[in-house]
Amino acid sequence: MRILLYLLLVSPLSYSQINPKNIDIVRDEYGIPHIYAQTDAEVAYGLAWANAEDDFTTIQEAYLAGNAMLSNYIGLKGAAADFITQFIGSKNLIEEKIGTISEDYMAVVEGYSQGLNAYASNNPDKVLYKKLFPITPKKMLMYSQLQLFISNEGAYWAGRILNNDTQDDFLDQNLTGSNVIAMNSSKTSSGETFLAINTHQPLEGPTSWYEVHLNSEEGTNIIGTMYPGTPNILIGVNEYLGWSHTVNYPDKTDVFKLRMKNKRKYIVDEEEYELEKLKAKITIKVLGIPIKINRKYFKSIYGPTLKNKSGYYSIRTPSLFNIRALEQWWRMGKSKNFSEFYNNLKMKELPGFNIGYADKYDTIFYMSNGIIPKRAEGYNWKGIVPGDTKKTLWTEYHNIEDLPQVIQPESGFIYNANHSPFKSTSADENPNEKNYNENMGYETYDNNRSTRLIELIESYDKVSYDDFKDIKYDNSFPSKFNYNFMDISIIETLKLQAENDLFELLDIIQKWDRKTDIDSQGAGIYGVLYYQLVRNYRSEIQKNNKTVSKEILLSALADTKAYIINNFGSIKITLGDFQKLVRGDKELPIWGLPDVITAMSSRPYKDGKHKVTQGESYIGLVRFNENGPILESIISFGNSDNPDSDHYTDQMEKYSKFQTKKMTFDKNLIYSQAKKIYNPN
Repeated sequence: MRILLYLLLVSPLSYSQINPKNIDIVRDEYGIPHIYAQTDAEVAYGLAWANAEDDFTTIQEAYLAGNAMLSNYIGLKGAAADFITQFIGSKNLIEEKIGTISEDYMAVVEGYSQGLNAYASNNPDKVLYKKLFPITPKKMLMYSQLQLFISNEGAYWAGRILNNDTQDDFLDQNLTGSNVIAMNSSKTSSGETFLAINTHQPLEGPTSWYEVHLNSEEGTNIIGTMYPGTPNILIGVNEYLGWSHTVNYPDKTDVFKLRMKNKRKYIVDEEEYELEKLKAKITIKVLGIPIKINRKYFKSIYGPTLKNKSGYYSIRTPSLFNIRALEQWWRMGKSKNFSEFYNNLKMKELPGFNIGYADKYDTIFYMSNGIIPKRAEGYNWKGIVPGDTKKTLWTEYHNIEDLPQVIQPESGFIYNANHSPFKSTSADENPNEKNYNENMGYETYDNNRSTRLIELIESYDKVSYDDFKDIKYDNSFPSKFNYNFMDISIIETLKLQAENDLFELLDIIQKWDRKTDIDSQGAGIYGVLYYQLVRNYRSEIQKNNKTVSKEILLSALADTKAYIINNFGSIKITLGDFQKLVRGDKELPIWGLPDVITAMSSRPYKDGKHKVTQGESYIGLVRFNENGPILESIISFGNSDNPDSDHYTDQMEKYSKFQTKKMTFDKNLIYSQAKKIYNPN
């Protein structure tokens, strides 16, 4: 009765109260929740409950950030997120646009919020900040807007404006970005269709993956991943099709410098406009005493606006005007064929992300998706544009059909590794860069991952499933590789300039086979060298705006040797000695480095060692035949963020050995092999 009364009080919308007894949460041997119910709303309720059991803290922290309450909980460290949430006007946007969300999807969001509120009511000791509750659909959507603004680099630009930094950032490689590969029967030896879901997210935190299976009698039956606190799957596979994302880098956000008449008025086309003055209200506690901080910001006709030493700058990005991204992902997951899937893309609610697609009908597809503004000619849209003319005030977007894409190439494959959309299949079938307006700002570069992928894919006439897995799990640099700040070939000429004590170090790197194996000495030394360069010489690299000189490289090599000797006692270290996969008290040596296909990015850990924080996270490998998908998957640690759970670290061993677990849609098998079956109550 206590729970029922609580839920009745906290549900402000007119949706019917969900009965938890209608919902089954079926946990498999790895703790993956398979959630069964009659309606999508009931499934969402069960998803919220299961997700909260596994990671209630992260869900709450995410919602606190999205609702400008994070600093109330963690203090000053939460102030930046709280400021951005208010700066982008999420609350007003949601209130204005919430009516545009369809009734059937609002039922899903409401179901999820009911599930979270029920869990909070049953577990009051786990509630971080009481004023966050009750969770409402509006609060959920506000967090979604914060994430979309961040993914569009809006927060990145806000930070640069506040730091008086409007120069290009040369050292920006996106080296641990994601991969996606799809092949149809033209390329596979078995006649099946393959899809590799291979995202490189943070391994923990609000943008780490949570794996789940959702099944309703309203047409939902999908296995995939979502962020903590999301009411539906964002990347996944249903009985008919599957898709994955990689981050893309067209020009999705613009910054405008206003022409000010005085502190309150600005000029556009010789007409005066009043600058709206606003305050972000942030509360932190110092020694238990709440302290209120007000931070000024502004709003112009271009968008939210900040002032720095150089003037006033407005930020404009499509995520400031659209709120239905979650609904589009949900509808993508309910699609039954490519036509339905593509029509759902026409909603134009996802602000970015490459899409790699495959289905049981042997269709493969790639698109560099986005809400891309139609911009006026004659301006440098990659830089700061004038905010004194309505010529730059875009209001329309390119159609989905007008974006770079490939459907059913004769080559039989598509791929993306956060590189140019104009290099997404065979050379003669790629989208032609000349057919796309430069103001769309699409990437035109390759990186080491994309170079290695095409090198591997085109080395096969036909690809078996084992070959496909070998390609996805390849951890070598391409035969010729470099970063925008370092050409590794320089090392080949350094012995003439190096001091004698660096000869042995150079010799190991020169003889290295470029594989980032756990037991590789070359990879271990190179890994240390890489992090010495990007951390100790970043400002000099950016200042010179070119690849590092031999002098810098020699200095970094000397730093590398000193670091290894000081921390490990000998230069004969391997990558596994230096780089670890760590959670709780479990520590494993791990493969991978930035910008190999199995990309890994790490941070200092202890005793000179690094621990991986981002890179290979969720991996899904799919074979489609006429009967549907055959799926295997793995996640870096385990599917629970609860240290007391059996599933906190239970996938680490398999993950470190390039192994996967089998997943199934077979309901009878799932129930018969379940470790636990229960209702959310």
